[in-house]
Amino acid sequence: MRLSEQLILWNHAFINIIDIRNITMELDEELRSYRLPANIFLYTVRGSAHLQLDGQRHEANRFLILHGSKGCCLSIYPTEEAFEYYIIYYKARILPPLRQEIMSMMERNNPFHIQYGFVPDHPTSLLHKVELMNKEWQERGELERFHVKTLFYQFVYELLLQIHSRHITTTKVDIVAQAKHYLQERYAEPVTMDLLAELLDSSPRHLSRLFKRQTGSSPIDYVIQIRMNKAKELLLTTDATLQKIAETIGYPDSYYFAKMFKKHVGVAPIRYRSGNIRPGARPHIPSSVARYDIAQEKVSRYIGNGYDNHYQLNERGNIPMNHSNKSPLGVALMLCLTLLLSACSTGTASNASINGGTQVSGEASTSANSSVNQAVEAESQTKTVSTVKGDVEVPVNPQRVVVLYLLGDVLALGVKPVGSSSAYEGAAFEKELAGSTDLGTWFEPSPEAVLALDPDVIIVPSEETYQMLYQIAPTVYIPYEKMSVDERLKQIGEVLGKEGESQTLLDNFYAKVEQSKQKLKDAGILDKRVSIMEGGKGEMSVISSKQYGRGSQVIYEYLGLKGPELIQQEIETSDSGGVHNLSFEVLPKYAGDYIFRSSYEGMVDLSDNAIWNSIPAVKEGRLIELSFGLSYYNDIISLDKQLDFIVDSLLATVK
Repeated sequence: MRLSEQLILWNHAFINIIDIRNITMELDEELRSYRLPANIFLYTVRGSAHLQLDGQRHEANRFLILHGSKGCCLSIYPTEEAFEYYIIYYKARILPPLRQEIMSMMERNNPFHIQYGFVPDHPTSLLHKVELMNKEWQERGELERFHVKTLFYQFVYELLLQIHSRHITTTKVDIVAQAKHYLQERYAEPVTMDLLAELLDSSPRHLSRLFKRQTGSSPIDYVIQIRMNKAKELLLTTDATLQKIAETIGYPDSYYFAKMFKKHVGVAPIRYRSGNIRPGARPHIPSSVARYDIAQEKVSRYIGNGYDNHYQLNERGNIPMNHSNKSPLGVALMLCLTLLLSACSTGTASNASINGGTQVSGEASTSANSSVNQAVEAESQTKTVSTVKGDVEVPVNPQRVVVLYLLGDVLALGVKPVGSSSAYEGAAFEKELAGSTDLGTWFEPSPEAVLALDPDVIIVPSEETYQMLYQIAPTVYIPYEKMSVDERLKQIGEVLGKEGESQTLLDNFYAKVEQSKQKLKDAGILDKRVSIMEGGKGEMSVISSKQYGRGSQVIYEYLGLKGPELIQQEIETSDSGGVHNLSFEVLPKYAGDYIFRSSYEGMVDLSDNAIWNSIPAVKEGRLIELSFGLSYYNDIISLDKQLDFIVDSLLATVK
C-alpha cells in the first residue's frame, strides 16, 4: 500500500487513545492468548521474549515495534529476566459519509487492520516520544491528554516513513480466521453478529460477507455446524442425557436441541445414537457422572443472546413448574377418554349423567363441538400469495409474524410482530415495537432466534435474508427497493389479510399530502428550493434523489419541492439513491432556500464554521435538523410522521 494512501486514511480517521502502559515481566511470567481489546503499538525497551501475534512469531529484543489490531491474540514468553515494554492502546474510526475512493482504500488495505514487527533505524527518537506519552498519560489532565495525541501522531508518522523506506513486510489481518478461531473456542457461549464484529473491530455486515465468501456459510451456520458435530461426538461416546448434551453445546434444553439436531442432521438425536453406535464404542459412564465430564451446571442460552423469548431463558428450563408432568402415554389415554365421554354425551336430551351428575343436552354439545371445529378450521386455513419467489402458501390470518426492516408497514396494518429487526433510535414506530423480540440487524438476523419464535409467516426485504430464513416458515420476499410504497403496502396487506386496511392507509396519506401542499402554497413555500444534507467533517453530503431516505421522498416526491438547480435534474431522473460529497468551499452553490440536515448523536458541530454560517439558509434561520432515526425509513408510518415534521418545520419559519 502506498504511503500517500496510508496518510490519507490516517488523516480521515478519528483516533482515540485508550490506554498507555509500561509493563515489566519476569522470566517465569507468561501472557497467553490475550485477545486485544483495541489496536496496539508495543515497543520493547529491555530484555528479550518470544512474542506471538495471531500465530505469527516474533523474537523480541530491545527496540522491537509491534503493531496489532483489535481481536488479535497476543502471547508473550520472556526468555530472560525483566522483559520491559510499553503498550499503547488506540481506536481508529473513519466516520460516514465516506467518499468512494476512501472506501476503496479501506477495502484494499486498512492500515488499522494490519500487523507488523521490526526494529527501527532510529529507535531513540521513537523511544523518547513513547516515554513522554506514558508520562503525560499518567498525569490524566486534559492538556496532557491532548499532548499525548500530538505525540502519537508524530510517533506514527516516523513509523510510516521507516516502514515504507525499508519496505517492511506487513500482514493483513484475516478477520475470518480470527472469527473461526473464536467460534471454535466459544461455540457453547451466547454469540451474536454484533458481539463478534465488535470483538474483531468490524461491522456485522462486512464480517458476514467476508465470512460467507471464504467459508460458504454465515457465522451463525458455522456455529451450528460446530455444535452439531460436537453433539454427534457426545451421542456416540457418552451415555449423557440429551439435556446434558444440550447444555454442553450451548442450547437451553433437550427439546430445542433435538429440534435443531433433526433440522440439520436429518434424524432425531436418539435415533442417531441408536443407529450409529457400535457395540463397545461408547464407555459405560453413568449419566449422573458423565455430566461432570461434559457440562457445567450453568445453562447456556441460545446463540443470539437477547433475541430469544422461550421459557427456558434465565435458567428456568429445569424448573418443574415449567414442564408438564404428564407422560405422552397418559396424555393419549386422557384424550381418548375425553373423546369417549364426549361421544356418549352427544345424542338425545334424555341421556343423563352417571351418579346424578349434570344433564347435558345433545344440542349444546353439538354447538360446543361446532365452535371448536370452526376455530381449529379458521386457524388452519391458508391461502396462496404470488411473490417474486413464486407462490407462497401463508395462513389466512397469521398470528406470529416476523418482519425484517419493513416494520412500520406491518405495524401500520395493526399487526404486532413477535420478532423484528432492530430499529434506529428515534424511528417513528419505535414505541409500537415494545415487547417484540429484537432479532438484530435486518441484513443478518439469527436464524436460531427466528426459529425459536415459531413464526407462521416471515417478511424479508432481500434475497440474502430470504435464503437464510425460508426453510423456517412461509417466507415472503418484498423487494422494497424495486417497488413503490403503494405496491409494497398492498402486497404486505395481502400477506397479512389486511387488504382493506392497506388501501385506507394510502388514501389517508395522499389526502394529507394534498392538504400539506396547499398549506405550503398558502405560506409561499411550495416554490422554494430545498436541500437535504448530512455530515460535516471536512465535507458535506448533498442528497440528489427521491429514494435516498433522509426525508427525500416526502420532500421531492410527495410534496414536489425542488432542489437547487445544480441537482434538480438528477432528482427528477434518478431512480436510486444519489448523493454528492462536497467540500465546504463549493457547498453554498448546492444550498437551497431551506436546508434539512440529518441529525444524529455525535454529528459534527458546525457552529464555528465560517463557510457554513455564511449560507443564507443557515444565517437566516431556515436550517432544519431532521432526526436520522425518523428519516431513515420509508414505511407508511415513517412517511406520515416525516410529512408532519417537514411541513410543520417549514411553516414555522414564516410565522
